[in-house]
Parts: sequence; structure tokens; C-alpha cells
Amino acid sequence: MNILEVRNLKKYFATQKAVDDISLEIPQGSIFGLLGPNGAGKTTLIRMITGIFYPDSGEIILKGKPFDPENDARFIGYMPEERGLYKKMKIGEQALYLARLKGLSRQDAMVKIKDWFARLEMDSWWNKKVEDLSKGMGQKLQFVITVLHEPDLIILDEPFSGLDPVNSNLIKDEIYRLAKKGSTIIFSTHRMEQVEEICDQIVLVNKGKKILDGSVQQIKQEFKENLYGIQLEHVPDTIQSQAFEVIGQNKEGLIVRIAEGFKPNDVLGYFMQQGININSFKEILPSLNDIFIKLVEGTPTARQFQTISA
Repeated sequence: MNILEVRNLKKYFATQKAVDDISLEIPQGSIFGLLGPNGAGKTTLIRMITGIFYPDSGEIILKGKPFDPENDARFIGYMPEERGLYKKMKIGEQALYLARLKGLSRQDAMVKIKDWFARLEMDSWWNKKVEDLSKGMGQKLQFVITVLHEPDLIILDEPFSGLDPVNSNLIKDEIYRLAKKGSTIIFSTHRMEQVEEICDQIVLVNKGKKILDGSVQQIKQEFKENLYGIQLEHVPDTIQSQAFEVIGQNKEGLIVRIAEGFKPNDVLGYFMQQGININSFKEILPSLNDIFIKLVEGTPTARQFQTISA
């Protein structure tokens, strides 16, 4: 079941096509990466999904029904990249106030706040003011406020900004836990290594258009270039074979590209015939960062404007 479907969504500002006919589907319980360079249309898309902006055309389906911003906002938790907190207000009071705005009773809100504060090691913060928080501490508070009312759809824009590795892992563990419980997370970031680690599926947008979507592993398979890493007992002085070419060497060994019509066994056989022991042999898949750069910079590829089905 898809918790969210976006159908032919458009939003124009004067002559700028901020979101230009984007469609996508987000399955229930998934961790979904929304990627794109600055100015790609990510924020505008998020603001339409959360009801901050109305689309010029197109349709948003939330939980199987047309999205109604006035009544459906309770199902959504949105953590923007910019800090949206009251600087002079004490942290505990602010969390309670915002929880009440989301429809929680005072008693339920207090129970959930205390649980989250303990979970994220924030117990001693209750009477601190927001203006006294570091950026990382502010991120943890914003995360708690975003998920406190247990929304079905959680949208996190650069959630690890300002966090040290220990607190990044804390938040990461909570993201996994929330997804396991059934919440769906839309995760927007520029950090490709985080996307590869956390997300099940991604969509890449650029200049208002969707240029790629699908599962992370399937996308990496689609963009692979027949590259393999091979570690040998020793590297021969001369390597000549029609089956492959050596395109690089690093501390782990040789990087080879297998020629069309040949298979990995042809590479292994070449070295085995020379009596060279092979310590390891593995396929090298492109990173999401490599794919991102290739598509955004406009490198020609037959798959650039095709959708990879999940």
C-alpha cells in the first residue's frame, strides 16, 4: 500500500517551473530519499505535500484519499532544514505547547515528551531556553517535536545537520525504529552516503523534473559499468587481454572493466593461466554520489529520463 501518491504535480512561480509535472509513489513503512541539487524543487514539493503551498495542478493522495490540508496535517510530521523554534521559550514548555497543537492531551503529551527526552538523552534540558542550544541540540529537539504525535508520514529535511557522530547514530536508530513500527519517512539530504545507508528507495529531481526513481540497489545495478576489483598475489608487469582492460589501481588491487561479450570468469581465467593467485574478486557498483553527479551534470545516458520501477 502506498501512503502517498503524487500525480502530475506542478507549481510555477512567475516564469520558474519549481515543480514540473512530477509523479511518484511512496510505500507505507519505507524510508524514501528525496534528492536533488539546490534549486531542484525539493522544498517546493515538500511544501505542497504538507499543505503549505497549493499545487497549480495535479493531485496528492494521502492514505488512499485526496489530500485535505486542513484535516490531514495531523497525519504528517515535518522537520524543516531551518530551525522553527521559539528562542525565548523553555524547551520542555515548547515541546508541550507544540504537542498540544498537534492534538495531544496534556497528559499524553507529557508521557511522550518524557519518553523521547529520555530516549535521546535530553532529560536535563527541560528548563533550558532554545536560544541557549547548540545547532545539534536544536536538531534533536526539532526531531522530537516532529515525531511526538506519532505521524504516519514523517518528512525530515537534513536531519543530521549539526549532529556529532554519536547523536547522528541516535537519530538514525530512531528513524529505523519508527519505520519498523509503520511510519513512512521522506528523507531529504545532500549527503549521498547517508542515503545509501538509510533509504530503501529514492527519487532524484533536477530543475523541477523527476529524472530518476526506484530502489537504491536496483538503481545501482542499472548504472553499473562492468567494473570489478581484483586483488592478486602479485601484479604482472604486462597485462594484455581482449576480455578486459585495467583502468586503475589502488591499495586493494586492480580495477578492471570487462569488455562486451566477456564474463568475469574470463578475467579470472587469464590470471589463473599465468599461475597468479587471486585473493579477492568483486564487482564495483557506482555510488549514488556518482550517479547523482552524472545525471545532474547532464552526462549523456540512455536511461537519464527513464523511471526505474521499484
